[in-house]
Amino acid sequence: MRTYEVLFILSPQVPEEEATTLIGEFRSVVEKLGATMKNEESWGRRRLAYPINKSNEGVYHLFVVESDSSLAELDRRAKNSDKVLRHMIVRTDLDHKRADKLAKKNPKKERVRPAPEAFPSAAPYAPSAAPSSAPAAAPAAAPSAEAAPAPVETPAAE
Repeated sequence: MRTYEVLFILSPQVPEEEATTLIGEFRSVVEKLGATMKNEESWGRRRLAYPINKSNEGVYHLFVVESDSSLAELDRRAKNSDKVLRHMIVRTDLDHKRADKLAKKNPKKERVRPAPEAFPSAAPYAPSAAPSSAPAAAPAAAPSAEAAPAPVETPAAE
């Protein structure tokens, strides 16, 4: 079976009663095609990224559908409806197959955190002795106020 996500944006001027009848109509079209609804979500009114038909908001609705056939009839009805600003039908089962294939190919390994090493508390830290021919390196000092350049004074304008 193929899995599809159907997202459509309804015009904000459509009354709620008409919106629910339109959503019911789309649901019945999906069922007539022999598909099963796995999930249905109403995302509500949201701001659009750009104006569509002079509307800055839209009512979002999502169907997750499993079907053996295509959803061409649903696509046709969404195109012909003036109440639908935009719609998109995406086949998602291929993405799930790719993700499963990658998961099998590259399984997550059980990561074991190494045990912390015990530091000897009696022995103080002593750096290893440098060879006598090499000069001893001075430790890097933090920048001090003495080493900073003095601020430049600018003459005041009269």
